[in-house]
Amino acid sequence: MAIIGAGFSGIAAGIKLKEAGIENFTIYEKSPNVGGVWWDNRYPGAEVDTPSVLYSYSFRPWRWSRTHVRQAELLEYLEAVVDEYGLGRHIRTRCEVESAVWNEDRQRYTVLLKDGRVERFEAVVSAVGLLSDPRYPDWPGLEDFAGPRFHTSRWDHTVDLSGKTVAVVGTGSTAAQVVPSIAPVAGQVKMFQREPGWVLPKGARDFTTSERAAMNSHAAQRIVRAMMLMRREKAQYRNASWRPGTPENAAAEKAARTYIDTVFAERPDLREAVTPGYPFGGKRPILTDDFYPSLTRENVTVVPRAVSRVTKRGLVDAGGQEHEVDILVMSTGFKSDFVSTVEVIGRDGRSLNEVWNGEPQALLGIMTTGFPNFFMMYGPNTNGGAIVTHLEAQADYVVAAIKLLARGRASSVEVRDSVSQWFNSVIQQRLAGASFEGASNYYKSATGRIVTQWSDGAIVYSVLTKLLRRAAWKTRYIMPSSGLASEPTSAVRAAEPGAVGAASERAELEQLYVGS
Repeated sequence: MAIIGAGFSGIAAGIKLKEAGIENFTIYEKSPNVGGVWWDNRYPGAEVDTPSVLYSYSFRPWRWSRTHVRQAELLEYLEAVVDEYGLGRHIRTRCEVESAVWNEDRQRYTVLLKDGRVERFEAVVSAVGLLSDPRYPDWPGLEDFAGPRFHTSRWDHTVDLSGKTVAVVGTGSTAAQVVPSIAPVAGQVKMFQREPGWVLPKGARDFTTSERAAMNSHAAQRIVRAMMLMRREKAQYRNASWRPGTPENAAAEKAARTYIDTVFAERPDLREAVTPGYPFGGKRPILTDDFYPSLTRENVTVVPRAVSRVTKRGLVDAGGQEHEVDILVMSTGFKSDFVSTVEVIGRDGRSLNEVWNGEPQALLGIMTTGFPNFFMMYGPNTNGGAIVTHLEAQADYVVAAIKLLARGRASSVEVRDSVSQWFNSVIQQRLAGASFEGASNYYKSATGRIVTQWSDGAIVYSVLTKLLRRAAWKTRYIMPSSGLASEPTSAVRAAEPGAVGAASERAELEQLYVGS
């Protein structure tokens, strides 16, 4: 079995497989280390928005130092979990998967790696996540900019910001962490804002000595975790916090407006610039304690206009004004196309993106009809809420399906189209009327369909992943199964001589692409 990605999703899947007694799997990670987005996103100020107790596996609590863990400590946690559960021998770092092609005759996926190797697996799990493929802007002149330029998820730590004029383009959660972190160092910070977001204080702080001591008890942590989840469920059920007209949404927007009035009491210009014109929740709310105060610094300028083009010396905003800058930081988000970094070809020779046609959908965000033995974690309509809880539920779901293959009860497992269509219809009904509809955000497809968000909280999702298993699956038994192979069939290793074997495998792969 192949797992693509060694972030929270891939690690959870690997642990659940080992706990089920399934050891024959490989986790491919394109980066030099485990961690996923928490390895890639090492920009200044990077930390979680979710309380640390929730942003960790329920089966492996941790003695966190803060209410909201920072990137370095979170990465330390994931590395420790990998070591503790013996996942290291299953993980191949610096190993990128380009494609996975289903072979109906063999009931296997042919997996092509970027280094040219070809391997086969009975099942593939995409654990690449939703926020893994940086979105670079297409501004005219970007290539002509003379100074350093980089995306926040590819931060260049060799660039010295001291005394420099730094442009930060974007005002989402990442920019809200970057700006306060670099403002004390940079000479000037110019933040370009196409549209403001709603901001609420996070309340992040270091734990006290007594609080840290209490975390030595895993039982106490589990109790706190359960209480936090229960408090969140009411706000998340049917997206109450993100639905205009509900008490939860009204209270949140009132709190956000009060926060604006408090911080910018003496800066009416900034108060106007940072106040959104759409209902609370239309974009991802920003939780931060120091973003608004940083905007009042003398060396920070808010440019309330989008970037229209780039020159050799700086940026030209939508109003035509040019701003000279030394360094360009693009906090422009990620592609919201699921599995955008891997091409997946299903039974009829059609790619996953071709089947979706711009509107990704799947049963529970995990399985799509026409793609046997292919599973996604953090897939369509699973974003929002306590995401690690979602990932654990998804991992359990995947393992339940893999057991059928491992025990020889099926050669393939696929979701029934009728169940998938019913599920996605219900999801869209329950999301209708949410604030997401009236704002520009990454939640929606080009047609306006909400393709990223979940509608009802972590507990409801976990229950559904248990209910929608065997009844939702269509299994096949085409050939005798000997269980999951202990080693993938590698073109380089299996053929003599290796180069000829590799060429033969790649030729076969090309045939699979055209459906033969």
